Amino acid sequence: MGRTLMTIGAVIFFIGAVVWLVSKTGIPLGRLPGDVSWESESKNVKIYAPFATMLIVSVVLTIIMNVISRLKK
Repeated sequence: MGRTLMTIGAVIFFIGAVVWLVSKTGIPLGRLPGDVSWESESKNVKIYAPFATMLIVSVVLTIIMNVISRLKK
């Protein structure tokens, strides 16, 4: 149980560090042309759907996972 919690904590820390580093590089993740943002006129409703960002992150993670998978074989 302890090892699992430490692994989960390390993964969360790593993801946070990557997000922080990406934000410092000036890459506009979350503000790409395919990201949809809508706010109602009364300012009560905000809808944000980062489609382009989700697609890029998915492709990058897929490539990383495939490389790791091939290295383990």
